[in-house]
Amino acid sequence: MTLVGGIISGLVVGALAVATAFAPALPLTASAPVADSPAPAVASWSTNPSIATRVAQSADFDPGFLISDETFYTSDRMDAAGIQAFLESVPCQPQDGVDCLKDFRETTPDVPAVATGHCDAYAGDEWESAAVIIAGVAQACGINPQVLLVLLQKEQSLLTRPTPSGYERAMGYACPDTADCDTEYFGFFNQTYNAAWQFRQYTLFPDDRAFGIGTVDVGFNPQASCGSAPVDIRNQATANLYLYTPYQPNEAAVANLYGDGDDCSAYGNRNFWRIFSDWFGSPTTEKFPSWMGQCLTREGGRPCVDEFWMPAAQR
Repeated sequence: MTLVGGIISGLVVGALAVATAFAPALPLTASAPVADSPAPAVASWSTNPSIATRVAQSADFDPGFLISDETFYTSDRMDAAGIQAFLESVPCQPQDGVDCLKDFRETTPDVPAVATGHCDAYAGDEWESAAVIIAGVAQACGINPQVLLVLLQKEQSLLTRPTPSGYERAMGYACPDTADCDTEYFGFFNQTYNAAWQFRQYTLFPDDRAFGIGTVDVGFNPQASCGSAPVDIRNQATANLYLYTPYQPNEAAVANLYGDGDDCSAYGNRNFWRIFSDWFGSPTTEKFPSWMGQCLTREGGRPCVDEFWMPAAQR
Protein backbone atom coordinates (compact mmCIF):
# COMPACT_ATOMS: atom_id res chain seq x y z
CA MET A 1 0.00 0.00 0.00
CA THR A 2 1.04 3.56 -0.65
CA LEU A 3 0.02 6.62 1.31
CA VAL A 4 -0.81 9.87 -0.49
CA GLY A 5 -1.11 12.79 1.89
CA GLY A 6 -1.77 10.34 4.70
CA ILE A 7 -4.67 8.71 2.88
CA ILE A 8 -4.46 5.16 1.61
CA SER A 9 -4.38 5.22 -2.18
CA GLY A 10 -3.53 1.63 -3.07
CA LEU A 11 -4.86 -1.81 -2.34
CA VAL A 12 -4.20 -5.44 -3.10
CA VAL A 13 -6.99 -7.94 -3.46
CA GLY A 14 -7.17 -11.61 -4.38
CA ALA A 15 -9.17 -12.74 -7.38
CA LEU A 16 -11.51 -15.71 -7.13
CA ALA A 17 -10.00 -17.52 -10.07
CA VAL A 18 -6.55 -15.94 -10.35
CA ALA A 19 -4.69 -13.44 -8.22
CA THR A 20 -5.41 -9.87 -9.31
CA ALA A 21 -3.32 -7.04 -7.89
CA PHE A 22 -4.29 -3.42 -7.46
CA ALA A 23 -1.34 -1.12 -6.84
CA PRO A 24 -1.28 2.66 -6.46
CA ALA A 25 -2.23 4.49 -9.63
CA LEU A 26 0.53 6.12 -11.60
CA PRO A 27 0.69 9.92 -11.29
CA LEU A 28 0.34 10.09 -15.05
CA THR A 29 -1.12 7.07 -16.83
CA ALA A 30 -0.63 8.03 -20.44
CA SER A 31 -2.64 5.95 -22.84
CA ALA A 32 -1.37 5.56 -26.35
CA PRO A 33 -3.21 7.48 -29.06
CA VAL A 34 -5.48 5.08 -30.91
CA ALA A 35 -5.68 5.08 -34.67
CA ASP A 36 -9.01 6.20 -36.00
CA SER A 37 -11.56 3.48 -36.60
CA PRO A 38 -13.87 3.23 -39.63
CA ALA A 39 -16.33 1.21 -37.55
CA PRO A 40 -19.87 2.61 -37.69
CA ALA A 41 -21.18 4.46 -34.68
CA VAL A 42 -24.13 3.24 -32.64
CA ALA A 43 -27.12 5.21 -31.40
CA SER A 44 -28.00 5.70 -27.77
CA TRP A 45 -28.88 2.52 -25.89
CA SER A 46 -32.12 4.05 -24.68
CA THR A 47 -33.74 4.35 -28.09
CA ASN A 48 -33.72 0.86 -29.57
CA PRO A 49 -30.03 0.82 -30.50
CA SER A 50 -29.27 0.75 -34.20
CA ILE A 51 -26.58 1.90 -36.57
CA ALA A 52 -26.39 5.68 -36.48
CA THR A 53 -24.88 8.26 -38.76
CA ARG A 54 -21.82 10.20 -37.72
CA VAL A 55 -22.98 13.23 -35.75
CA ALA A 56 -19.83 14.78 -34.25
CA GLN A 57 -18.78 18.05 -35.89
CA SER A 58 -15.29 19.54 -35.81
CA ALA A 59 -16.70 22.98 -35.04
CA ASP A 60 -18.14 21.68 -31.76
CA PHE A 61 -14.85 20.32 -30.39
CA ASP A 62 -13.57 22.35 -27.43
CA PRO A 63 -10.27 21.09 -25.96
CA GLY A 64 -11.01 22.84 -22.67
CA PHE A 65 -14.40 21.19 -22.15
CA LEU A 66 -14.32 17.58 -23.33
CA ILE A 67 -17.09 16.35 -21.01
CA SER A 68 -19.19 17.88 -18.26
CA ASP A 69 -18.78 16.82 -14.64
CA GLU A 70 -22.46 15.93 -14.56
CA THR A 71 -22.05 13.52 -17.48
CA PHE A 72 -18.74 12.07 -16.29
CA TYR A 73 -19.82 11.27 -12.74
CA THR A 74 -23.44 10.12 -13.26
CA SER A 75 -22.89 6.47 -12.42
CA ASP A 76 -26.49 5.36 -12.91
CA ARG A 77 -26.77 6.54 -16.51
CA MET A 78 -27.00 2.88 -17.63
CA ASP A 79 -27.68 -0.32 -15.71
CA ALA A 80 -26.32 -3.78 -16.57
CA ALA A 81 -29.33 -4.63 -18.75
CA GLY A 82 -28.94 -1.37 -20.67
CA ILE A 83 -25.24 -1.96 -21.15
CA GLN A 84 -25.89 -5.51 -22.38
CA ALA A 85 -28.48 -4.24 -24.87
CA PHE A 86 -26.01 -1.65 -26.10
CA LEU A 87 -23.23 -4.23 -26.51
CA GLU A 88 -25.56 -6.47 -28.48
CA SER A 89 -26.36 -3.58 -30.83
CA VAL A 90 -22.74 -2.85 -31.73
CA PRO A 91 -21.38 -4.50 -34.90
CA CYS A 92 -18.54 -6.66 -33.64
CA GLN A 93 -15.86 -8.56 -35.57
CA PRO A 94 -13.78 -10.54 -33.03
CA GLN A 95 -10.29 -11.69 -33.92
CA ASP A 96 -8.17 -14.68 -32.95
CA GLY A 97 -10.98 -16.61 -31.30
CA VAL A 98 -12.00 -14.14 -28.58
CA ASP A 99 -15.60 -13.31 -27.71
CA CYS A 100 -17.32 -10.03 -28.40
CA LEU A 101 -17.96 -8.06 -25.21
CA LYS A 102 -21.63 -9.07 -25.28
CA ASP A 103 -20.53 -12.69 -24.72
CA PHE A 104 -17.46 -12.12 -22.54
CA ARG A 105 -17.46 -13.42 -18.95
CA GLU A 106 -14.88 -13.37 -16.20
CA THR A 107 -14.67 -14.40 -12.56
CA THR A 108 -14.16 -11.23 -10.52
CA PRO A 109 -12.72 -10.62 -7.04
CA ASP A 110 -14.23 -8.92 -4.04
CA VAL A 111 -12.63 -5.50 -3.73
CA PRO A 112 -13.06 -3.81 -0.35
CA ALA A 113 -13.74 -0.12 0.11
CA VAL A 114 -10.65 1.75 1.27
CA ALA A 115 -11.77 5.11 2.63
CA THR A 116 -14.48 7.72 2.28
CA GLY A 117 -14.44 9.27 -1.17
CA HIS A 118 -12.62 6.38 -2.81
CA CYS A 119 -14.34 3.58 -4.71
CA ASP A 120 -16.98 1.71 -2.73
CA ALA A 121 -16.68 -2.05 -2.25
CA TYR A 122 -17.09 -4.27 -5.31
CA ALA A 123 -18.70 -7.67 -4.74
CA GLY A 124 -17.16 -10.16 -7.13
CA ASP A 125 -18.81 -13.26 -8.53
CA GLU A 126 -18.16 -16.22 -10.79
CA TRP A 127 -18.35 -15.62 -14.53
CA GLU A 128 -19.76 -12.13 -14.50
CA SER A 129 -20.66 -10.66 -17.88
CA ALA A 130 -18.84 -7.62 -19.22
CA ALA A 131 -22.06 -5.63 -18.78
CA VAL A 132 -22.32 -6.57 -15.10
CA ILE A 133 -18.64 -5.73 -14.55
CA ILE A 134 -18.94 -2.33 -16.23
CA ALA A 135 -22.11 -1.47 -14.30
CA GLY A 136 -20.63 -2.66 -11.00
CA VAL A 137 -17.37 -0.75 -11.42
CA ALA A 138 -19.28 2.38 -12.49
CA GLN A 139 -21.41 2.24 -9.35
CA ALA A 140 -18.50 1.46 -7.05
CA CYS A 141 -16.32 4.29 -8.34
CA GLY A 142 -18.97 6.86 -9.25
CA ILE A 143 -18.17 7.01 -12.97
CA ASN A 144 -20.68 7.06 -15.83
CA PRO A 145 -20.65 3.60 -17.46
CA GLN A 146 -20.90 5.35 -20.83
CA VAL A 147 -17.46 6.84 -20.11
CA LEU A 148 -16.10 3.33 -19.50
CA LEU A 149 -17.67 2.00 -22.71
CA VAL A 150 -16.18 4.83 -24.74
CA LEU A 151 -12.76 4.30 -23.17
CA LEU A 152 -12.87 0.59 -24.07
CA GLN A 153 -13.46 1.56 -27.70
CA LYS A 154 -11.07 4.51 -27.75
CA GLU A 155 -8.21 2.50 -26.23
CA GLN A 156 -8.51 -0.93 -27.86
CA SER A 157 -11.55 -0.90 -30.21
CA LEU A 158 -12.83 -3.55 -27.81
CA LEU A 159 -16.50 -3.16 -28.73
CA THR A 160 -16.05 -3.45 -32.49
CA ARG A 161 -12.81 -5.43 -33.03
CA PRO A 162 -11.84 -7.29 -29.84
CA THR A 163 -8.51 -9.12 -29.75
CA PRO A 164 -6.64 -11.08 -27.07
CA SER A 165 -4.26 -8.15 -26.66
CA GLY A 166 -7.22 -5.79 -26.44
CA TYR A 167 -8.72 -7.68 -23.52
CA GLU A 168 -5.36 -7.65 -21.71
CA ARG A 169 -4.99 -3.87 -22.17
CA ALA A 170 -8.69 -3.01 -22.25
CA MET A 171 -8.50 0.52 -20.82
CA GLY A 172 -4.89 1.30 -21.69
CA TYR A 173 -4.24 1.52 -17.95
CA ALA A 174 -0.51 1.51 -17.06
CA CYS A 175 0.29 1.68 -20.78
CA PRO A 176 2.37 4.86 -21.21
CA ASP A 177 3.44 5.97 -24.65
CA THR A 178 7.11 5.78 -23.75
CA ALA A 179 7.23 2.27 -22.28
CA ASP A 180 5.64 -1.16 -22.44
CA CYS A 181 2.40 -1.83 -20.58
CA ASP A 182 2.74 -3.11 -17.03
CA THR A 183 1.51 -6.71 -17.23
CA GLU A 184 0.50 -6.62 -13.56
CA TYR A 185 -2.61 -4.72 -14.64
CA PHE A 186 -3.61 -6.99 -17.53
CA GLY A 187 -7.14 -8.39 -17.74
CA PHE A 188 -10.57 -6.97 -18.45
CA PHE A 189 -11.78 -6.53 -14.87
CA ASN A 190 -8.37 -5.43 -13.66
CA GLN A 191 -8.16 -2.76 -16.37
CA THR A 192 -11.75 -1.56 -15.97
CA TYR A 193 -11.58 -1.27 -12.20
CA ASN A 194 -8.17 0.41 -12.15
CA ALA A 195 -9.14 2.97 -14.78
CA ALA A 196 -12.25 3.95 -12.82
CA TRP A 197 -10.23 3.93 -9.58
CA GLN A 198 -7.65 6.21 -11.21
CA PHE A 199 -10.33 8.73 -12.19
CA ARG A 200 -11.52 8.72 -8.59
CA GLN A 201 -7.95 9.43 -7.44
CA TYR A 202 -7.60 12.30 -9.89
CA THR A 203 -10.83 13.73 -8.51
CA LEU A 204 -9.99 13.26 -4.84
CA PHE A 205 -6.47 14.62 -5.15
CA PRO A 206 -6.50 17.21 -7.96
CA ASP A 207 -3.66 19.35 -6.61
CA ASP A 208 -0.08 19.21 -7.85
CA ARG A 209 -0.93 17.22 -10.95
CA ALA A 210 0.21 17.94 -14.48
CA PHE A 211 -3.30 18.96 -15.57
CA GLY A 212 -5.97 20.70 -13.55
CA ILE A 213 -8.64 23.35 -13.86
CA GLY A 214 -7.13 26.49 -15.36
CA THR A 215 -4.93 27.32 -18.32
CA VAL A 216 -2.35 24.60 -18.91
CA ASP A 217 0.00 23.84 -21.80
CA VAL A 218 -1.00 20.54 -23.43
CA GLY A 219 1.21 18.83 -25.99
CA PHE A 220 0.03 17.70 -29.39
CA ASN A 221 2.03 14.48 -29.46
CA PRO A 222 4.47 12.41 -27.39
CA GLN A 223 7.17 13.91 -29.64
CA ALA A 224 8.15 17.15 -27.92
CA SER A 225 9.11 18.66 -31.29
CA CYS A 226 5.40 18.72 -32.23
CA GLY A 227 4.89 21.47 -29.67
CA SER A 228 2.02 22.38 -27.40
CA ALA A 229 -0.63 25.03 -26.89
CA PRO A 230 -2.44 26.42 -23.84
CA VAL A 231 -5.81 24.88 -23.01
CA ASP A 232 -8.30 26.51 -20.65
CA ILE A 233 -9.41 23.38 -18.77
CA ARG A 234 -12.75 24.31 -17.28
CA ASN A 235 -13.77 21.34 -15.14
CA GLN A 236 -12.38 18.33 -13.28
CA ALA A 237 -13.76 15.72 -15.67
CA THR A 238 -11.88 17.29 -18.57
CA ALA A 239 -8.73 17.46 -16.43
CA ASN A 240 -9.20 13.74 -15.70
CA LEU A 241 -9.13 12.90 -19.40
CA TYR A 242 -5.92 14.87 -19.93
CA LEU A 243 -4.32 13.21 -16.92
CA TYR A 244 -5.22 9.84 -18.42
CA THR A 245 -4.19 10.77 -21.99
CA PRO A 246 -1.97 13.84 -21.82
CA TYR A 247 -2.30 15.15 -25.38
CA GLN A 248 -4.70 17.33 -27.32
CA PRO A 249 -5.49 16.88 -31.02
CA ASN A 250 -3.83 19.39 -33.30
CA GLU A 251 -5.62 21.37 -35.99
CA ALA A 252 -5.14 18.64 -38.59
CA ALA A 253 -6.67 15.96 -36.34
CA VAL A 254 -9.70 18.10 -35.50
CA ALA A 255 -10.24 19.15 -39.13
CA ASN A 256 -10.41 15.48 -40.22
CA LEU A 257 -12.51 14.29 -37.29
CA TYR A 258 -13.11 10.77 -38.64
CA GLY A 259 -9.74 10.30 -40.25
CA ASP A 260 -6.03 10.93 -39.94
CA GLY A 261 -4.34 14.23 -39.25
CA ASP A 262 -0.59 14.64 -39.78
CA ASP A 263 2.61 13.32 -38.26
CA CYS A 264 2.10 15.40 -35.12
CA SER A 265 -1.51 14.38 -34.53
CA ALA A 266 -2.61 12.44 -31.45
CA TYR A 267 -6.13 11.11 -31.37
CA GLY A 268 -6.98 9.87 -27.88
CA ASN A 269 -9.02 12.75 -26.48
CA ARG A 270 -10.42 13.62 -29.89
CA ASN A 271 -11.64 10.06 -30.30
CA PHE A 272 -13.12 9.98 -26.80
CA TRP A 273 -15.16 13.12 -27.52
CA ARG A 274 -16.14 11.94 -30.99
CA ILE A 275 -17.17 8.39 -30.01
CA PHE A 276 -19.16 9.65 -27.03
CA SER A 277 -20.94 12.17 -29.26
CA ASP A 278 -21.83 9.51 -31.83
CA TRP A 279 -22.97 6.90 -29.33
CA PHE A 280 -24.60 8.86 -26.51
CA GLY A 281 -25.03 12.46 -27.61
CA SER A 282 -23.06 15.50 -26.55
CA PRO A 283 -20.73 14.70 -23.62
CA THR A 284 -20.82 18.34 -22.51
CA THR A 285 -24.55 18.46 -21.81
CA GLU A 286 -25.44 19.81 -18.38
CA LYS A 287 -28.97 19.30 -17.07
CA PHE A 288 -28.69 22.16 -14.61
CA PRO A 289 -26.71 25.44 -14.73
CA SER A 290 -23.41 25.37 -12.86
CA TRP A 291 -24.49 28.10 -10.45
CA MET A 292 -26.90 25.60 -8.87
CA GLY A 293 -23.88 23.88 -7.33
CA GLN A 294 -22.52 20.41 -6.80
CA CYS A 295 -25.69 18.86 -5.41
CA LEU A 296 -27.27 18.95 -8.86
CA THR A 297 -24.34 19.27 -11.27
CA ARG A 298 -21.99 16.82 -9.53
CA GLU A 299 -19.25 19.41 -9.80
CA GLY A 300 -15.90 17.72 -9.37
CA GLY A 301 -17.63 14.39 -8.72
CA ARG A 302 -18.16 15.23 -5.07
CA PRO A 303 -21.18 13.88 -3.18
CA CYS A 304 -23.73 16.38 -2.01
CA VAL A 305 -22.78 17.65 1.42
CA ASP A 306 -25.00 20.74 1.53
CA GLU A 307 -27.33 20.34 4.53
CA PHE A 308 -30.15 21.94 2.55
CA TRP A 309 -30.29 18.92 0.20
CA MET A 310 -29.97 16.23 2.84
CA PRO A 311 -32.97 14.24 4.05
CA ALA A 312 -34.23 15.52 7.41
CA ALA A 313 -33.25 12.26 9.11
CA GLN A 314 -29.59 12.85 8.14
CA ARG A 315 -29.33 16.53 9.17
